[in-house]
Amino acid sequence: MTPSFDTAGTPDAANRSKPRSQARKAALGSFVGAVVDWYDFLLYGIVAALVFNSAFFPQVGKTMGTLAAFATFGVGFLFRPLGGIVFGHFGDRLGRKRMLVLTVMMMGLSTVAIGLLPTFATIGWWAPVLLVTLRALQGFAVGGEWGGAALMAVESAPSGKKAFYSSGVQVGYGVGLVLATGIVSLLSHTLGEAGFRAWGWRLPFLFSVVLVLVGLWVRSSMDESREFVEKVEHGDRKLKMPVLEALTRHPKAFLYIIALRLAELFTMYIVTAFALSYSTTNLGMSRDLFLGIGLFVGALSCVTIPCFAWLADRLGLRRVYLVGAFIGLVSAVPFFLALEARATVWIVFFSVMLANIAHDMVVSVQQPLFTELFGAQYRYSGAGVGYQFASVVGGGFTPFIAVALVGFGGGSWHLVATYLAIGCLISLIVAARMKPAQ
Repeated sequence: MTPSFDTAGTPDAANRSKPRSQARKAALGSFVGAVVDWYDFLLYGIVAALVFNSAFFPQVGKTMGTLAAFATFGVGFLFRPLGGIVFGHFGDRLGRKRMLVLTVMMMGLSTVAIGLLPTFATIGWWAPVLLVTLRALQGFAVGGEWGGAALMAVESAPSGKKAFYSSGVQVGYGVGLVLATGIVSLLSHTLGEAGFRAWGWRLPFLFSVVLVLVGLWVRSSMDESREFVEKVEHGDRKLKMPVLEALTRHPKAFLYIIALRLAELFTMYIVTAFALSYSTTNLGMSRDLFLGIGLFVGALSCVTIPCFAWLADRLGLRRVYLVGAFIGLVSAVPFFLALEARATVWIVFFSVMLANIAHDMVVSVQQPLFTELFGAQYRYSGAGVGYQFASVVGGGFTPFIAVALVGFGGGSWHLVATYLAIGCLISLIVAARMKPAQ
């Protein structure tokens, strides 16, 4: 099967007959759940950059503590494919809705537990061990989130509007980033650095309880995906191992997903996680700048992602993606030049270019593109697992790799800029070589 960027615009009589109310409800449920999961997941990365090196790894030195903190950030990504496999398996067999309720509940409970976790000073090395365990549970939960949320939105969307209706899955990322960054920034200012490091960092994790309750309420009221219901009503055979079926029938699709996510993952995590650590540790800049940038780009993405999705439904997914990947490529070096010069205006400008133009353009087309690479019987497994494996390869250890590259470069940013540019270039080349729909 040849993957395409333009399948979302193909007329489909079955899709046209789907009730708009179900489409809106599915889009809302996917959005709200994504907010909960991404708030929890991204909050960890922000606090890891500020607190976890001293709270959980005080015995290994400043630089190694930062590396260790970002390594635990990456652990969550290692468990995302496993979550994609497990939740995808049962989502293809039992339905999308049940799995999405479970992912929200598991994610929220793991996050609250992190907020209650004793530090190294209290229980010694058990503290980082428990931290890694809870981070693994977070990764497992979010591993089942994207596939199910994307499917609920795409499979219920009207024809020709799949990118727009499913964009809430990615807008949830922006809202989660705004909430996580905003709460951390507010507490940091209110409590002061000493108070925040001592106990204030726990409050954003405990706040997750509120979001989980809202997410459970919204998702419990969703209807099951129409395509899944139709599959059951038609008596389609349930596959014993949907993920194996997806792998054997469409092996190239997994590689395409990995390559096409590099531009997305590199741009966002370098701006929101690595740059926060690098600017404060290596350049002596105020942490408030990048906390503010994280807040700004997250808020702006709530507008840019649906706008780009709307545009993609009309102009073609391929065109929007190519422009985004190219902008990421050409913005890599200027972003770090602005950092080195400590030029605030240019830092903000190129942060927006990377996080709100490049990143948001490429993610706005992912839901219809990735899910429609696979058949309905194994779509949750195929798209979900492919998406999460890409997260491991291109996302989870990006801050860790970037910190290590700075160390190898003697404190220089050049290797990190090259790393970012190469990721965007790979995505651009793969996208350019993929054939449009016939």
